[in-house]
Order: sequence, then structure tokens, then C-alpha cells
Amino acid sequence: MAEVSQMIDSEVFLAFSTYATIVVLKMLLMGPMTGYYRMTRKAFSNPEDTAIRGRNEEDKKKFLRTDPDVERVRRCHQNDLENIVPFVVIGLLYALSGPALSTALLHFRVFVGSRFLHTVAYLLPLPQPCRGVSWIVGLLSTFSMGYRLLSTTLVL
Repeated sequence: MAEVSQMIDSEVFLAFSTYATIVVLKMLLMGPMTGYYRMTRKAFSNPEDTAIRGRNEEDKKKFLRTDPDVERVRRCHQNDLENIVPFVVIGLLYALSGPALSTALLHFRVFVGSRFLHTVAYLLPLPQPCRGVSWIVGLLSTFSMGYRLLSTTLVL
């Protein structure tokens, strides 16, 4: 049991906890941002959501629509879900595998930076390949941690 408590108290695990918390909070903030865009653009996806804005059935129907800005935020949130969840799982296992602090910090910082740049590139929008490069950099960081896990701690 002492080994587990030592791993959790390690600087690598504490660094992982910090960076994982940052990206998870960023991902959680995308939900309210989507709601904000829906309200300000008056574009709802469910009939019951139009009750706030529409007074009659005709008004409610015109609020049931897609909006490019709402869809952009929603897709950005979806991309976060597809990338941050694997980072948290693989990053946790990686942090517990005992990597060097400097290497672990590089992985964590590159991933977090790439996700913030990806969000900025998605929402502004910045011209490609900015968004694509930021996405691939984060993905490569996660794959690098996964590769290190499989190559050094693989037990079959």
C-alpha cells in the first residue's frame, strides 16, 4: 500500500492532476458556452427549449433551427470530449508508471496548450492548418504517453 501512496504523492502525479483538471474544466465550460450561443442566436434544437423565447407555436417553430455559430461551439465541445477523455485515462496510467518529471511535464503542457490553441482556432475561426496542427500535436502527445506505457510496462 505504501507504493500507491508514494505514486499519488509524486510530483508527476500532482502535475498530471493539475493539467488534467485544467483541461477537464475547459471542456466543462464548453457546455455553458454552447447554451450561451443558443440563447443569443435564438437557435434551439428541442421544442421545449423554445418556450423561453416563443409566445405562440409559430414563434416556437422559427427558433427550432441550426445556427453556424452554435454548431461551431458544439463541434469544438465534441472534439474536446473525443480528445480530453483519452488524455485523462492514458495520462493517469502514464503518471503512475513513473516517468521522469521533465518528460511528463512536457507531455502534459504540450497537450493542454494544444487544446487551448485548438479552441481558439475553432471559435474565432483561425485559418487552417492552425486548428488541424493544434489537434494533431495534442493527439501525438497522448499517443506518445501511450507508446511509452506499452513499451516500458507492457505485461502480457
